[in-house]
Amino acid sequence: MARSIVAAVKTTPATVLRDIESLMTLAGMQTALAKGVKTILKDNISWHFPFLSANTTPWQLEGTIKALHASGYSDLVSVHNNTVVTDPYRGQELNKLAPLYKKYGVEEKYNFKPEDIRWVPYKPKAPMIALDKIFPGGIHIPEYFIGKNIVHLPTVKTHIYTTTTGAMKNAFGGLLNTRRHYTHTWIHETLVDLLAIQQEIHPGLFAVMDGTLCGSGPGPRTMIPVEKNLILASADQVAIDAVAAKMMGFDPLTIPYLRMAHERKLGCADPRDIRIEGEDVTKMNFGFSVGDNLASHAGDIFWFGPLRFLQKLLFHTPLVYLFIYASFFYHDYFWWPVKGKPLMETMRRTSQWGALFESYGSAAK
Repeated sequence: MARSIVAAVKTTPATVLRDIESLMTLAGMQTALAKGVKTILKDNISWHFPFLSANTTPWQLEGTIKALHASGYSDLVSVHNNTVVTDPYRGQELNKLAPLYKKYGVEEKYNFKPEDIRWVPYKPKAPMIALDKIFPGGIHIPEYFIGKNIVHLPTVKTHIYTTTTGAMKNAFGGLLNTRRHYTHTWIHETLVDLLAIQQEIHPGLFAVMDGTLCGSGPGPRTMIPVEKNLILASADQVAIDAVAAKMMGFDPLTIPYLRMAHERKLGCADPRDIRIEGEDVTKMNFGFSVGDNLASHAGDIFWFGPLRFLQKLLFHTPLVYLFIYASFFYHDYFWWPVKGKPLMETMRRTSQWGALFESYGSAAK
């Protein structure tokens, strides 16, 4: 069996757009993505605020679009989702992605709008670890995804529930509906199931990961951005997440979602068996840590801890809105004004990537 390839390139604001094209070629984009079919761009908006390291960056999106166009993939569409704490419309504007979709004529759809996308029952061919138990009435997926390529656009960052988050976690919002919070206790198993489904419904899978500014801390929102000037790409969603995890300082095979995906041969999570093209990142160790925040403390108690027996009462009934509002107020009305926004002001003044973000035009803060 051919070894999985992950491409890595050191980049700068002046060269990043053409570096992304080189990166995607190194990673085997033209072999990975089917010709003659529509290609979905799945950006990653972890937070609607313009918090670099948490969200797909404008240069990541623009470079990917330009590279796809140059290789003959001109039929592009972006599919957005919402979350309990993120407004997708606001996120596209504040993170300066919406103007790029318009500039390059990329159609936009929303998986929570019935006029855009219909959800249909789907019976996976692969045995499921958790999803069939979580949703005993049947698994539903967006009908629109079937038969189309997909390109994921995550960032290099940590996550309070999965240690790291990247290409595999990026499918979570797109393939699951608004009741996806039912899966949190089995989040690792869910990510593996979703990758198995993706491999069945998409003729081509690819990921372009931004590591120009990486996130360390209780991600995917309340992190510290760290400048690393790297971009990654791969057709193997497991391998790119494994390489990113190792770069951040974690052993990929100790992270359950990566280990399980590796064991089920959905991709390669063993760094020894992954071929790196471009920049040698095999010795990198950023020393990142996950830590805790208010949301993770609550999750530890109710999703993974002693009160998990209350899940159906708390998260499968209208009581869930108490937790949603608590998370919303914590992130938007405490962490962003007190910590997040000042961090971004510092990045704007001191980081070359903060300056590049500003150059993409003004956005309300």
